[in-house]
Amino acid sequence: MPRRTATMLASLLMLIALLCAGVLIPVPYAEMSPGPTVNTLGEHGGEPVLQISGHQTYPTSGNLNMTTVRVTGSQYRMNLVEAVAGWLGHDNLVVPRSTLYPDDKSPDELNQETAEEFSQSQESAKVAALKQLNIPVGSRVVVSSVVKGSAAEGRLHAGDVIKAVDGTEIKQPGDVAKLVTKHRPGQQVSFRIVPAKEAAAAEKEKRQPRSEETVALTTRKAPDDERAIVGIQAGPDHTFPFTINIKLADVGGPSAGLMFALGIVDKLTPDDLTGGKFVAGTGTIDENGKVGPIGGIEMKTVGARSKGARYFLTPKDNCAAAAKDRPSGLTLIQVDTMSDALKSLEKIRKGDAAGLPQCRAAG
Repeated sequence: MPRRTATMLASLLMLIALLCAGVLIPVPYAEMSPGPTVNTLGEHGGEPVLQISGHQTYPTSGNLNMTTVRVTGSQYRMNLVEAVAGWLGHDNLVVPRSTLYPDDKSPDELNQETAEEFSQSQESAKVAALKQLNIPVGSRVVVSSVVKGSAAEGRLHAGDVIKAVDGTEIKQPGDVAKLVTKHRPGQQVSFRIVPAKEAAAAEKEKRQPRSEETVALTTRKAPDDERAIVGIQAGPDHTFPFTINIKLADVGGPSAGLMFALGIVDKLTPDDLTGGKFVAGTGTIDENGKVGPIGGIEMKTVGARSKGARYFLTPKDNCAAAAKDRPSGLTLIQVDTMSDALKSLEKIRKGDAAGLPQCRAAG
């Protein structure tokens, strides 16, 4: 065989071997890409995303789209070829797998965590929206979770409303731990509660709870110090003067809070917030309307623009990163609070694009 032919054949075989290795060898990376975007004012899966009953609602127009990021699954292992393709691609982002799936958490734990974050974002969005409209919201302290094998297991349950501990009225979640840790391990602590089922029934029927129970628990020593504990996590819960349901499945994390809150305000007020314009956005929100940063901003802006968005409400702390690679035709609007977002929507309605607080790239 001629030397030239042998060399070419050897090179071809080496190339094939490298390609096979690239396909077969897993690498410790995962990929993020633009995910679905859903209009909070519209329908998803055949039913309205925001369902409000017991209060007057008004027609809306345009879009207030929440945005998402699609990530490779926890069980999926990228190969070298896919990683290189992702690095070279424009709209995707390849990141260390541990960024999305930490080694100290199982897939089930991560799924549970993102589901809880999504649920909490809905709760915060409702509270922030009603506060913005000066509609009173009731608050209470509940059992958020019960530790398996603890003194509270089988005695207290998630959703139980904690009225008092040792006769002292509970006003904030932190009050519970302060009162329990006044005891020494082995001593009894008394909880006065409204059982979860009765609390839920009372809220549904718009009445006061009809029954309370007193539960005595014997404290135990905390696993890492000498504190007395009973094995519960106390947290805040709210009661609303009317029903607000958010129907959106297969979404996790807290980043839709701002857009949910704006959608609720739009439906509860006669003013059309968007003026028929296509607005998308992202951002966490707390009960006082403070907007927080999120991950994957570059993918969210790309996903929003590909669906037709012209304006994108961007958390202040994400502005520089978003502006660094802004999709053509998309105006990035900086927001730090819900009030900021509403003021910007008013400018959009009036066609005052020059007055919008636009995001700028750093430097």
